Amino acid sequence: MTIDFNSNADIIGRADINDIDAILAMPGTDPAEIEHVVKDNADAIFTWDYSLARPALRKLYEKAKTGQWNGTTDLPWHTDVDVERTVALDQAVLGTGFDQSVYVGTAVEKWGEKEWLEFGIESRNWTLSQFLHGEQGALLCTAKITETVPWYDAKLYASTQVVDEARHVEVFARYLEEKLGGGYHINAHLRALLDDIINDSRWDMTYLGMQVMVEGLALAAFGFLHQTTGEPLLKQLLRYVMSDEARHVAFGVLSLKEVYEGMTDAELKDRQEFAFEAAVRMRDRFMSQEVWERMGVDVKQIAPMVLADPTRGLFQSMLFSKIVPNCKKLGLLERNDQWLRRRFEDMGVIQFEDWADTGEEYAAFALDAETPTPVAGE
Repeated sequence: MTIDFNSNADIIGRADINDIDAILAMPGTDPAEIEHVVKDNADAIFTWDYSLARPALRKLYEKAKTGQWNGTTDLPWHTDVDVERTVALDQAVLGTGFDQSVYVGTAVEKWGEKEWLEFGIESRNWTLSQFLHGEQGALLCTAKITETVPWYDAKLYASTQVVDEARHVEVFARYLEEKLGGGYHINAHLRALLDDIINDSRWDMTYLGMQVMVEGLALAAFGFLHQTTGEPLLKQLLRYVMSDEARHVAFGVLSLKEVYEGMTDAELKDRQEFAFEAAVRMRDRFMSQEVWERMGVDVKQIAPMVLADPTRGLFQSMLFSKIVPNCKKLGLLERNDQWLRRRFEDMGVIQFEDWADTGEEYAAFALDAETPTPVAGE
C-alpha cells in the first residue's frame, strides 16, 4: 500500500525547516494574558477491568510511590542565589555557548563580558521559565491521560505523575520568583505545541506529544543544566525533577510500544508526522527570540546566524539525545520507508538513535542512584 505523506508545509507550515521568516512569524504571547483556553477534545474512559495486565507499568507505579519528594521541605530554599556570580562562573568554565566569530557585522560582534553575562542571566531566566510552562503543560496532559487511557495500570501510574507535575510547577515557579525575581512568558512555539497536544482527541497522541517528545527533551535539558551549573539549589532541584522525569518518559515508551506494534502504516503515519512537527516546534523555541529582543538585538538579523552557529547547533542537537532513541524503540524511525528517520537526518539529530532509550533506564535516575552521564551508544 502506498501512503501519501503530507509535505513539510502541511505539517509545520513551511517547506524549509530553516525558513527564518516563518519561524519568527509565530504570534507571540500577550504579556498581559493570565488564562489561555484550549479545547480538550477527549472522552473520559472508565474501565471495570482491575486485573494486573501490564506488569511493566505496575512496576513503574510502585517506583513512583516510593520516589515521592516534598518540594517545600526537601530542597534547601534558604540557599542564597547570586545569579550574576553563578552565571559568570558557569561561563568561565563553559563559555557563552556561542561561536562569537559567527556574529560579525551584528551588534553582538561588539559585545564584551558585560553584555554576554547579561545575556547569560536572561537566558537562565528564560530557560527556567520555559521549563515551568512546559511542566504545567505536562500537568494538564497527564490529568488528561488519567481520564482517557483505557488501561487500569496506566491510569494508576498517570495519577502519580499528576502529583509529580504539580510538584515541578511548584518548585520552578518558586525558584523563579524567589531567586530570579520573576520570569518570561511562554514561548510561542512551545505554546502552539502544548495546544496541539491537548487539543488532539486520541489518547496515544497525548502520550506521544508529552511523554515522549516534550518530556524526553526536558529530561535531556535538565541533565545538561544539572551537569553544568554550579548553583547548589538549582542543581538539587533539577536532580529531584530528573528522578521523576525519567519515569514519565519510560511511561510513554512502555505504553506506546504495545500500541504502535499493532497499528497500520497509515495510522502510524499520523504519529510520525506529529513527532516530526513536535521536534521542529521544540527546536524553534530554542532560538530564544524573547531573550534577543530583551537585549535589544534585531531577531530577524541574528536568527540565521544562530541557526548557522556550530556551537549552538551542537547544544540544540544534544537536546534530542532522549527523543531519537525512544522514537526508534517505538518503531517510528523505520516504518513507512524510514520517513521519520529521514526527517531526523535533515534536522541533524539521527546520531543519537543508538543511545540508551528510557524504557528501562529510569532506575538509573532514582534519587538513591548516581546521576547517569550520557555516553554515546550506551
